[in-house]
Amino acid sequence: MKRYILWLSIAGLLIVASCTKAPDAQKAETKEAKEVTDVSGSKFKIDTQASIVKWIGTKRTGRHEGTVKIQEGLLSVKDGNLTGGSFVLNMNTIEVTDLKAGEGKEKLEKHLKDPDFFDTQKFPTAKFEITGITPDTTGGNTHRIEGNLTIRDVTKNISFGAKINISENSVEASTNFNINRKEWGIQYEGKKDDLIRDEINFDIQLKTEKSS
Repeated sequence: MKRYILWLSIAGLLIVASCTKAPDAQKAETKEAKEVTDVSGSKFKIDTQASIVKWIGTKRTGRHEGTVKIQEGLLSVKDGNLTGGSFVLNMNTIEVTDLKAGEGKEKLEKHLKDPDFFDTQKFPTAKFEITGITPDTTGGNTHRIEGNLTIRDVTKNISFGAKINISENSVEASTNFNINRKEWGIQYEGKKDDLIRDEINFDIQLKTEKSS
């Protein structure tokens, strides 16, 4: 009987562990920052209300998910192809969406803005700037994007697959990938009995309107 209970306990721990791993998504390749060059083409302003950036963070015993708002951004298109672009995230808009008021939502949101995580008083924005675009149809994508991601004043170049749809009057882009938060100086480990995993998942959906 004791052996049976032991096996049930081990199985339960394995189930919890498997449920709290980072989402099954592509891992963004990370390199040193690259130069951002000027690009030509028509400018499409990112619609900050229609676009969304979702995040998921996991720990040993669970996970949290939420959003952060895009402050501003532009994408450039020439001859029907994306040539460049960038967007800025307002890190003070970090919201936890899997908790309701009174469930620790406000406490966690405050902690995410503290120096343990994004230190939004010192670093109120994050930024992504495209440095390269190549066709890539693997994994259901249309392109591979390279760009400089700046968080907490640390800039790394990342690359990932994305789906891009361009029409005469709009651009839509979507991607889902994981990054290692520690590469951007987010070192907080969490509680000893409930360690936070290094991976952060981003699910990004961009929609635009033509601005010029």
